[in-house]
Amino acid sequence: MSFRCQACASENVRIFYEVESIPVHSCLMVATREEAIDFPRGDLRLGHCNDCGFIQNTAFDAHVQNYNTDYEETQGFSPRFQQFLTEIVEDQIERYDLRDKHCLEIGCGKGEFLVELCEKGPNRGIGIDPSYRPERTTSEAADRIEFIQDLYSESYTHLKADYIACRHTLEHIGPVYDFVRMIRNTLDDKPDATVFFELPDVERVLTERAFWDMYYEHCTYFTLGSLARLFRACDFELLDLYKVYDDQYLMIECKPVPAGEGQRGKHFDVEDDLAQTDQWVRDFETGIQEKFTRLRADLKRWHEQGLKPVVWGSGSKGVSYLTTLGLTDEIAAVVDINPHKHGKFLAGTGHVIVGPDDLTEIAPDVVLVMNPIYMDEIRADLAKRGLSPELVAMD
Repeated sequence: MSFRCQACASENVRIFYEVESIPVHSCLMVATREEAIDFPRGDLRLGHCNDCGFIQNTAFDAHVQNYNTDYEETQGFSPRFQQFLTEIVEDQIERYDLRDKHCLEIGCGKGEFLVELCEKGPNRGIGIDPSYRPERTTSEAADRIEFIQDLYSESYTHLKADYIACRHTLEHIGPVYDFVRMIRNTLDDKPDATVFFELPDVERVLTERAFWDMYYEHCTYFTLGSLARLFRACDFELLDLYKVYDDQYLMIECKPVPAGEGQRGKHFDVEDDLAQTDQWVRDFETGIQEKFTRLRADLKRWHEQGLKPVVWGSGSKGVSYLTTLGLTDEIAAVVDINPHKHGKFLAGTGHVIVGPDDLTEIAPDVVLVMNPIYMDEIRADLAKRGLSPELVAMD
């Protein structure tokens, strides 16, 4: 069955990784174990476009998605992440002189980035996201920000801004060309506007065989090169293209240009990655089963030694790790620092989500750290509670 690439429209797409019956949401909070186990499921069938390097879930169905205020995506309770967020805000303000400007954030989540941007500019803002919760915004900048609890669509293309940010949203969009083109079409009368996107890097996922970063909600996957090709095709000139956060995230900054002029301006060497991406995909395809085998062997060894492992991180990585390997009782608990998740249940497996304080009673022997960038932070949290289990970085 042929599938057309949603970035470049090519039919030169090859399936290289499949997982059946996984939760269609990872961060949607559910109140009971039964609801979590019976959570709606779909298939992951990743296809690689040999013409532009874009990777997408060819089995994705947007109609099964249900983003709402029960969606708990924020990483803002982590001091490490909050530091990163502040660094990005300050960097964007300095790069693009975001002072007394009108800023629009598409997919603003709980609003942390936009609020800080408006505080430090100072700026005025509009944030759009169906999961936004107004009770969590207590900033003095709140009266300069309008939040809309909805998905961005043609209904909001009348909104104009000097600066448009879209962070960790594009990977949730199936028709990526149509989405980026829709944003570009709002800028014909704003030639000086700056557009900033931030999203996960698939190079790291492929080379580390980090399958826990492949899940239903993330229906699209980019390298720096495929991201640049998409934005150039949509008539943007690239201002900068780089990675951050231990190379976990891609950053692209651009401005609108007249039709057909996306190739003007600076060309970045990292854009020339088509052959390399193809090799990464093939290496992942041939090596992923070995990764599964090794991880299952670790779990078996801990069980035989009478050790109690827990997963730290109840977000999408944790859900994907558990559901892809089909784990249930092998994991004693799933822990998260976000208090809004405590007492809720993990989609697909039914694990109850506990807080760090609960680990004192659970007394884990092994903590599987779903994102190694938080290793020091987690070790300190455990030490404060008198715990010193073995920490295993999932990489």
